[in-house]
Amino acid sequence: MSNDNITNLLYNKHKLFKGMSKEEIGGLLDKSDYYIKHYAKNQVIASELSPCNHIGIVLKGIVEIKKIYTNGKVVTLARLEKGNIFGEVIVSSDMNRYPANVISIDQSHVLFIDKKHLEDLCHINKHFMSNMLNLLSNRILMLNKKITFLSYQTIRQKVAFYLLQEYKKNQKKAMFTLPVSRKDMSEQLGIPRPSLSREFIKLKDEGLIDYESKAIKIIDVQGLEDCLF
Repeated sequence: MSNDNITNLLYNKHKLFKGMSKEEIGGLLDKSDYYIKHYAKNQVIASELSPCNHIGIVLKGIVEIKKIYTNGKVVTLARLEKGNIFGEVIVSSDMNRYPANVISIDQSHVLFIDKKHLEDLCHINKHFMSNMLNLLSNRILMLNKKITFLSYQTIRQKVAFYLLQEYKKNQKKAMFTLPVSRKDMSEQLGIPRPSLSREFIKLKDEGLIDYESKAIKIIDVQGLEDCLF
């Protein structure tokens, strides 16, 4: 893949290069010792506890961060589509090892930039540095949200919290579409799929929500919020 093709993919599509012209992006690529890898569906990109010396930029496909436990339980920590990056927090930390598995869910193309060149690019271009800081800040906010989620013990609390977060993401519109399947949602919440389905039925029977497949309607926001306490 040529620099021009990569520049076109990155232009206005990837958060790390937001607000930058094609010329700026091309210039940064010329100064960066990057490489691109292609991954098949369900191929492991990085294993838990493996060293993290690069950031990965998703050019195409879908990548998920998954924690896999010895009992077979799988929890999806993050779902990354085109425009997202991974490894940006870990690469500069003292313990620069992946805390979970990074897996290609679809056929994916990932661009990798090593730590040294990442630091150089931050010095070269203020837009790049600003975008990097913005991504790190957003990651911290996401981790704070994850901590809040982990504080909830019951399945009902977890499902209610998830639905309320999606409700807020959709500008508090009563009707919206879930971004993932019920199977993926159960993995993200770390609960069995049958238990998730039963909780959806209960919330519907109690008049808090209505749903059909991935389409959700929030009927009683206050009632859903009361589920958290």
